[in-house]
Amino acid sequence: MTSPHVAVVDLGYGDAGKGTVVDFLCATEEKRAVLRFNGGAQAAHNVITEDGRHHTFSQFGSGTLRGVPTHLTRFMVVDPLSLAGEAAALGNPFHLLTVDGEALLATPWHRAANQRRERSLRHGSCGMGVGETMAYASEHPDAPKVADVLSPARLRRRLAAVREALDVPGPPLDDVVEAFVAFGEAVRIVGPSWTSRLLSEGPCVFEGAQGVLLDEWRGWHPHTTWSTTTFDNALSLCPDLLRLGVVRTYTTRHGAGPFVTEAPLGLPEVHNGRDPWQGDFRVGHFDAVAHRYAVEVAGGVDALAITHLDVPDRSPSLRICTAYEVDGESWDRIEPGPPRDLAYQERLGERLRRARPAGMYRPDDWCEAIASHLGAPVLVESHGPGAADKKPR
Repeated sequence: MTSPHVAVVDLGYGDAGKGTVVDFLCATEEKRAVLRFNGGAQAAHNVITEDGRHHTFSQFGSGTLRGVPTHLTRFMVVDPLSLAGEAAALGNPFHLLTVDGEALLATPWHRAANQRRERSLRHGSCGMGVGETMAYASEHPDAPKVADVLSPARLRRRLAAVREALDVPGPPLDDVVEAFVAFGEAVRIVGPSWTSRLLSEGPCVFEGAQGVLLDEWRGWHPHTTWSTTTFDNALSLCPDLLRLGVVRTYTTRHGAGPFVTEAPLGLPEVHNGRDPWQGDFRVGHFDAVAHRYAVEVAGGVDALAITHLDVPDRSPSLRICTAYEVDGESWDRIEPGPPRDLAYQERLGERLRRARPAGMYRPDDWCEAIASHLGAPVLVESHGPGAADKKPR
């Protein structure tokens, strides 16, 4: 693989360390830009710099503290209100930000509708309105997009339609229009050719959100996200790139849904905790079966970044799970179903709820073991949260 461009994708349920890996890539080699290619403001990518500065990235790319520009592609769901708060925490680096005019806009009414739905269904949503924005856009061709903020009259009509359709409490329409117009004055809104321009000007990093096991079509329905979390969106923007899959040495899941290897490992989580929408942050043994499935449905990976390599020494009970036992049978491969078959994905989830971990062992070399199970070499080893805690392999 000779492409200078890298796509960073989580091969689990999210929270594997995409942000810290992107920060490392930006710290070790000059990058033209970080491109966000799925999800929205629900991303929570933690970066800690050498001088101890910590930021949880939401919409800005995780290379921002290195001065690397961010581009929000058309696949993003952009939340101007959330972005304003994040920008303020970063010192308002709007000069480092460009946004594709075709990206969807998340509104306060989308967020309220999302939270109303989550209170009754408990699917594990982040409650940020991203899924509701995608659902609304799938049924309404006039769903508000970023470019609409440049036309206040059109923006008002489209926001009013959202408010009426969703019928949830929210701020006054005039206030939202004013805030969104101000967003349009603060950021640079660009057309579809901008991505190609960035790619031609230097090496870029595509930063994914969430994880493949939460993919809208490949995760365990209905405990999934309204987002394509595989490499597909990035590859449609840049067919030639290095596919870097990120995993922890143990598996985690924030929110509801099947989790075969969940176990009381006593691993405290500094940057993730319980919240009203997702619920508990859950941990378990490294699930080689689920991660192999993620690699398969993602179309393969060229290399791996393995984070939390310091944890096995602190957790002597930590193991790798190589198979499941379900209904009295051994199960070591989760077979992908037909494309976009949610009924099949729901049946997989039901079977996974009955499964129990089997084939458990503790390797001498965690990198070599994980690389062997997932069929890809390790490119980055991470033994801590900072760039200095990582090394190329």
